[in-house]
Amino acid sequence: MIAQNNIKVRRKLMEIKANKINGANAVIEATISMDEVNANVEKIAKQLAKTANIQGFRKGKVPVAIIKKQYGQKLVEDAEAEALREVLSKGLKELDISNDALLGEPTISKFEKSDDKIEVEIKVAMRPEINLDDVDALVPDFTKPEVTDEEVEARIKEIAEAQAPLVDIKRNRKMKEGDTAVIDFEGFIDGEPFEGGKGENFELLLGSGQFIPGFEDQLIGVKRDEEVEITVTFPEEYGAKELAGKEAMFKVKVNGVKVKDDVEINDELAQKLLAKEDATLDELKAEVKKVIEQEKLAKLYNDELKPKLLEALVEKLDFDLPEFVVEQEIDMAVNKKASTMSEDEIKELRENPEKLKELRESFREEAEKSVKATFIIDALAQKLGIKVEEQEVMQTIYYEAMQMGQDPQKAFEQYKAAGYIPAIQMSMVEDRVLTALLNKKIEE
Repeated sequence: MIAQNNIKVRRKLMEIKANKINGANAVIEATISMDEVNANVEKIAKQLAKTANIQGFRKGKVPVAIIKKQYGQKLVEDAEAEALREVLSKGLKELDISNDALLGEPTISKFEKSDDKIEVEIKVAMRPEINLDDVDALVPDFTKPEVTDEEVEARIKEIAEAQAPLVDIKRNRKMKEGDTAVIDFEGFIDGEPFEGGKGENFELLLGSGQFIPGFEDQLIGVKRDEEVEITVTFPEEYGAKELAGKEAMFKVKVNGVKVKDDVEINDELAQKLLAKEDATLDELKAEVKKVIEQEKLAKLYNDELKPKLLEALVEKLDFDLPEFVVEQEIDMAVNKKASTMSEDEIKELRENPEKLKELRESFREEAEKSVKATFIIDALAQKLGIKVEEQEVMQTIYYEAMQMGQDPQKAFEQYKAAGYIPAIQMSMVEDRVLTALLNKKIEE
């Protein structure tokens, strides 16, 4: 904690007391004489008299008295604002705080006027200084995951099966999970066909969950050339609102049954998968091993090491937090909580300040941890030279939207309109910072 630094600046018309509370917060208190405000009014009025256009007077020849009458309260407000700017400027100078070091806008926490003076208090916040010298020591010890030969062989077999072409079964047996049914189907609700409920020669992998829950299960045991009626209920959260929650009957005809053909695991498969004429199976195994290693490492990072590392950074790195940032975080937590509360509960909070204060305090610890983590990640990103441009955020949103079958441009615009881009950007920065620290541990 930085010791309080009390400085008094006595002037004829203004008294300022500036206190540096800690490394991230300061308060400037001042008493502004009304003589100073009136002097500012005179100065502003004289300046305005040179440029104002007022009917009946030539430009630059408007009497100051007319300006005061015309602009009245606006002149007083401008004069007070100028006095406040001077208070802030003098206070920051005495505290040796540059404007660049300020975080957010200064807050006027007190403004009390009387006949002869104005009592003011201005709170300012600074970006905290964080000592990152011992960060590497906070990275948890871990062992790089190993990959067995059996895992590599199993993955290659899985890839080979995915590459295998579908072939018709020779014997007309009952279908089972894993078979691909080639079907014609038409759906009806209350006896009437509905839009999008019809298809011909559609290839459906049984067990894939591609169709409405229960549809594929009812095809198990059906043979080629058989016709069946399947009854299912659309999920309540189904995309098409006119179908959500409704029961439907499908007439289904099985035209054929297909299974995956066998694929040999050899150099030829390696050449196909690696797109290299002279590739060997051993090379394919080496590449697959690398992929599995990365998957295991990513899982270890995301599930265990990154949360553990961030928790250690927040716990061990000690620095002061800007009060207003913490309060903003608490505001968001309270608003989120309020969205789940009943009208009576919200009414009680409005009518009972102590209850509201108690609710706010219940979020303080988590809010402080969240704010602290944000400043730590930001400082580490600057130290490590890690940046994420908005273009990268857009590409990430586009990719995820396409994976989910959504319109990428529309998804990005929705995120942007909701104000989520900075949060996504910060999340990506955090991920890269923590990954960089963990990767460095492996190298060491």
